[in-house]
Amino acid sequence: MSTVAVVIVVLASAWIGFSAYGVLARRAFVVDNLRQYDVPERWWPWLGLAKALGAVGLLVGLAVPAVGVAAAVGLALYFVGAIVTVLRARRFTHLPFPVLYLVPAAIAGWLLAAA
Repeated sequence: MSTVAVVIVVLASAWIGFSAYGVLARRAFVVDNLRQYDVPERWWPWLGLAKALGAVGLLVGLAVPAVGVAAAVGLALYFVGAIVTVLRARRFTHLPFPVLYLVPAAIAGWLLAAA
């Protein structure tokens, strides 16, 4: 795997890991939006855990590409669900945010699949 691919996977993992931290630490920049989208508070720890495990899975994918691909698929599904949630809440101006996480996860998965 090229150095560029490794850097992209690590950056995608860090970006998604930061988002997981935001949910798990209940940072306002994340949870205020979750409230606006009517996401039940009891789901928040599970959503944060899913993102954190996906971020770790991408890093594991550097050694075991199949794990990274599985993590990327899971993250892609997660962020497609986030897009649906934003659309359901009619917060169309917020639509770019889940896309900004979906794209790096998908690119990382594609790079790991090519490894």
